[in-house]
Amino acid sequence: MSTSRRIRALAVVAAVLAATATVTTTATVTAAPDPLARFHAQRVDWHACALGADDELGQDLDAAGADCADITVPLDYADPGGRTLTVALSRVKATDTAHRVGPLLLNDGGPGGPGLRMPLTKSRVLGEVADRYDLIGMDPRFVGRSTPLDCGWGLGSAPLRSAGADRAAYREEVAVARELAGRCERAHGDVLPYVTTRNTARDMDVVRAALGADALSYLGYSYGSYLGEVYTQLFPGRTDRMVLDGVNSPAYYSQTMLRGTEAANEAALRAWASWAAARHGTYGLGATRAEVLAKVEHIRDAAAQEPLRIGKAPYLLDAHVLPFLFIGSLGSDLDKERANLAATVRILARAADREPVEPSELLAGQLEFLLTGAGSAAASQMTAIVCGDVAERRGVGSYWHAVEESRERFPLTGPLAHNITPCEFWDRPVEAPTVLDNDVPALLVNATGDPRTVYASAEAVRAQWPSSRLLTVAGARQHGLYGEYGNACVDERVNAYLRTGRLPAHDLTCEA
Repeated sequence: MSTSRRIRALAVVAAVLAATATVTTTATVTAAPDPLARFHAQRVDWHACALGADDELGQDLDAAGADCADITVPLDYADPGGRTLTVALSRVKATDTAHRVGPLLLNDGGPGGPGLRMPLTKSRVLGEVADRYDLIGMDPRFVGRSTPLDCGWGLGSAPLRSAGADRAAYREEVAVARELAGRCERAHGDVLPYVTTRNTARDMDVVRAALGADALSYLGYSYGSYLGEVYTQLFPGRTDRMVLDGVNSPAYYSQTMLRGTEAANEAALRAWASWAAARHGTYGLGATRAEVLAKVEHIRDAAAQEPLRIGKAPYLLDAHVLPFLFIGSLGSDLDKERANLAATVRILARAADREPVEPSELLAGQLEFLLTGAGSAAASQMTAIVCGDVAERRGVGSYWHAVEESRERFPLTGPLAHNITPCEFWDRPVEAPTVLDNDVPALLVNATGDPRTVYASAEAVRAQWPSSRLLTVAGARQHGLYGEYGNACVDERVNAYLRTGRLPAHDLTCEA
């Protein structure tokens, strides 16, 4: 019998007794104590952000008038009396107190992206709307200044690797994935079950309560949109104004991460090749799209035969890491980003011809992250979150079959999007993946050619949430729009919603 039904039955019995007895009694129902009361009611100690003279992030936050705090949360929400973690926050307080809305929590994606700087970067596009909110940056659990996690991955710890050209290369990937999973288990096996999106969403609700707010407003990009969706599912009715930019539907969220984006990424590559061909005089990559794509194929084939040597150290860039370097540069169709990729490809083309080359500053930073221990923490966190959310044991052969099926249509992206990951050797998630069965009045923002969170993913969430509205940027191959694309139509529409709390009457379209 349900609790409500039981209470009604007791009330009937009490009424009968009252009618037949000379003594009347009154029953009271006491609410169950909140098992998270000590976390919800904790005092937030806001303080200066800089941790020392070399702390550039903290100094930037302090200079902007921000303050910082650490929130205590349970490691395991099923055992709130057990081990705890800290979650780092930053805040720029609302100054328009007459129109104050409350906290606006910001998430930049990832999985595992830090968020403390976001109140500074997003206040620019928010303009006067920022004055109505306490802008809250948050480093999710195990990320940035929160309780850390680093599996100690060294060379080749790129978060997304490609299967390579043949079965022998794929067998190397199986060994790498098994080794990376084993390192994480040995280093952090006691906490890995709790490195999940659902627990980060629970942390968000502790933050909400500790800030004294009945509801959170939220701006989440990319994976941050998925985090926002999970929060709404776990805590219905606790969101106010919600913007999801680059919408990642649970239906598209998988342990291989890029599965489903192959066509969009290959289309973005072709569009970039046309752009570079029109600037052959600057970059020398080919006067036609076909010539530029042939140059890319030459680089890929050379890396498969022998790693490309870049710099004096040198960095050794092989066929397992090279595709991610390309795909990571195809997330925007802005001229600046396309120019960066063209400059990189020019260096890689010379390396493919076995000429001595030096990396640009941008390429050196990318290679350091992808090929050394510098990227270990970020790659560990990203992998742990995805594996903790949706890992499944498929069998090592299933990935190779998927790679081969996709390779002909998607030669660059297919072997990357379908490759085996450490999740194959991870423990199964403690909780089942989140399924949305709610309806949230949110503003969804997506480009039709987004190569990361494809437009179909945004359409899926729009269909799931009839109360939401979809703001589309037609023709753009851009991931991350609001405040990042320079599109006045997008920025004005989002700001209007955050200012008033009123969604558009219908879905809207902005031109690229």
